[in-house]
Amino acid sequence: MARRLLTLLAALLLALSLGQSSAQAASFGNPVKAQKGADPWIVRHGGDYYLISTSWTDVITIRRSATLAGLNTAPSVQVWQGDAASRCCNIWAPELHYLNGRWYLYYVAGQNVSDYNPTQRSHVLESTGSDPLGPYTYKGQLNSSWMLDPTVATINGQLYLFGSTHNGTQNVVAARMSNPYTVSSSFSAVSTPTHDWERQGGTVNEGPEILQRGGRTFLIYSASGCWTPDYKLGQLSLTGSDPTSASSWTKKPTPVFQRSDGNGVYGPGHNGFFTSPDGSESWIVYHANDSTSDGCDNGRTARAQKFTWNSDGSPNLGTPVRLGASQTGPSGEPSAVAATYTLTNRNSGKCLEVAGGSSADGANVQQYACNGGAHQRWRLEDLGDDTHRLLNVSTGKVLDTENCSAADGADLRQWSWLNNTCQRFRFVATDGGHVRILNQATGKVADVADCSTADSADVRQWTWLNNACQQWRLNPV
Repeated sequence: MARRLLTLLAALLLALSLGQSSAQAASFGNPVKAQKGADPWIVRHGGDYYLISTSWTDVITIRRSATLAGLNTAPSVQVWQGDAASRCCNIWAPELHYLNGRWYLYYVAGQNVSDYNPTQRSHVLESTGSDPLGPYTYKGQLNSSWMLDPTVATINGQLYLFGSTHNGTQNVVAARMSNPYTVSSSFSAVSTPTHDWERQGGTVNEGPEILQRGGRTFLIYSASGCWTPDYKLGQLSLTGSDPTSASSWTKKPTPVFQRSDGNGVYGPGHNGFFTSPDGSESWIVYHANDSTSDGCDNGRTARAQKFTWNSDGSPNLGTPVRLGASQTGPSGEPSAVAATYTLTNRNSGKCLEVAGGSSADGANVQQYACNGGAHQRWRLEDLGDDTHRLLNVSTGKVLDTENCSAADGADLRQWSWLNNTCQRFRFVATDGGHVRILNQATGKVADVADCSTADSADVRQWTWLNNACQQWRLNPV
């Protein structure tokens, strides 16, 4: 009997361990970002994914989630806003790179003119610490003329900058760097569009990304016009010693990732790469359209999928999967996918809630000791314009500024969704993983009255004073 009990116990433990293992990767379906999903880039840090993409505005936002599935509902946190007329607007293709203990955010921005495209230049920000959400300071412009899609990589101990410039055709260029914000050589073209599949709708090579494995270096780039369904990925292999010389790269004569009419995926391109949490899998993130008539704009969504490696050591990116098709998430992920959040005040440590869980329009919003109640949980729904509505899980109503008042001290309450700017909020990163909750209509922030730490203290709007009573942490639950 004892032996039988031990056998049953062993079987139970094995089943539990297998169940736990299989639950490590939550399933998901593309897109991983439906709003402003063009030119996506994903990095992992501290157990979380950080997703950044083109904004088309003067701000850069980042989403953070412990799971790939969670990125689709994670709030977009603003980490930068254009700070000068020469680089204020139309921000494209941001990327995050961790170098020398700090994050560097590379991006493209132009002037606020009617024809902004000719003024687009590449720039770089530097974090003050090791948090991908910043804060950031501006470090400088990386080039004196038009250049898109900056990315960096260390090859044989030397840091290089890659981008895309225009000289009759749009080419991929490279230069050496002396540090993450200083270019130390001239730019030279390493790839030009020579094949017919690189010249559909436009003679374009852009969006360079470096992929390294097993001592080999590959450059994956986007080819043809992004406004066509034939936008696709090509590949260079580093076969020489100088990454700034075209002769050191060998171009694969055929594309490595392209449209799939059978799966309804068109124009896949401008990608990034990341690995699964346990390091065992390689993943690609890219943007694509779901119609041949979609263009090169905000209609593109960010998508991700696992890829493999060929026997010769080169990447096998496969075929883009159908939008919405169920995929197993990256190996080593937690199984739980957070879709709701608590908002905890930095000063008091207490949670934002609807008083008493009332479902009435006008019910007060206050702080209270966190207790896990549904009236303290919020859906932070991205509205596609860098703002969110804060939908209470218990009541189904949203955070609202009373009477759309712009006055300091105006009450924050809940109300039925009216789709006005008084009910739209931005999350703006401060430091230490905290944000200010900024009303789109008034420009004022959610503030605990008189910096009280008491239960039921009122939450109102106030001019930004940069104190802990006006800062909040977004906690996925």
